[in-house]
Amino acid sequence: MTRKRHRIPTPPYPLKRHKQLPWQKPKAAQEDAEAPDKVQRILQSPSYRQADQDVDFLQRDETRGIRLQLDYSKPELLIGEHGIRHTVVVFGSARLCEPAAARRRVRKLEERLAETPGDTALKKQLAVARQVEKNSRYYEVAREFGRLVADAGSSPRDNRLVVITGGGPGIMEAANRDAHDAGALNIGLNITLPHEQFPNPYITPDLCFRFHYFAVQKLHFLLRARALVAFPGGFGTLDELFETLTLIQTRKIAPLPVVLVGGEYWRRVVDFEFLAEQGTIDQEDLELFWYADSALEAWEGILEWHEANGTPLFG
Repeated sequence: MTRKRHRIPTPPYPLKRHKQLPWQKPKAAQEDAEAPDKVQRILQSPSYRQADQDVDFLQRDETRGIRLQLDYSKPELLIGEHGIRHTVVVFGSARLCEPAAARRRVRKLEERLAETPGDTALKKQLAVARQVEKNSRYYEVAREFGRLVADAGSSPRDNRLVVITGGGPGIMEAANRDAHDAGALNIGLNITLPHEQFPNPYITPDLCFRFHYFAVQKLHFLLRARALVAFPGGFGTLDELFETLTLIQTRKIAPLPVVLVGGEYWRRVVDFEFLAEQGTIDQEDLELFWYADSALEAWEGILEWHEANGTPLFG
């Protein structure tokens, strides 16, 4: 007996139909003259916006948890897509510009002071500018350090280890700059502030992120970190340095090398020995970091630390 085969229907189009469904047209004015206006009021109501496209809704206090998750997830996914496994964090002052710019600032202030030699405020500005010019040498050290990290892999596109900074000017720019010039990927983590700001131009465009929350930005700084290198800096640099030292001290994170570039600067800014003498930190806490005065000294120290720790950066 021959079985009759049922007809197999043609697969429908994915998105369109031959005949519209009832809700694909609004209620006609012929049926209710006020209907079109009523429908428009509904469509324009904030409640009708799709939740993930409703910025006002996402900014409410009640949706803070969602914003925290988004703040975390976007960089996590995009960094992972580039095959980046580890980072070297570089911090330092945004005010320590390249030497040529620092010299220009000094000359301009000297010219202004020559016109008004009794201006006390201008004298103070000039004194600070001269100190910035002196410290601008660290801009060049940070550039060299960025190059050393970029050249450490098998090729510039060996993305296993990259430089990561706060994405701003000064020391951060310098570290991003030579990594960029070497053709290597590098990361910048900006933060949303009440005033306008710009990332430095040397960050890999696809790896420059802007965070709403400082807490999530800080998390991403250390999530893949294999070293923290702190150049002379102010509040922001001190914040990240002490937070990292505290996390290592308490073993909230696995220990990692912390290098303070510019021993002369750091020994005056923070008297760590005094803290140990006063019993506010332990003597062993002085082993959580060390000083370096050159890019090569900092980099070789990081390599040596990881070899001793059994966690070589490559291999």
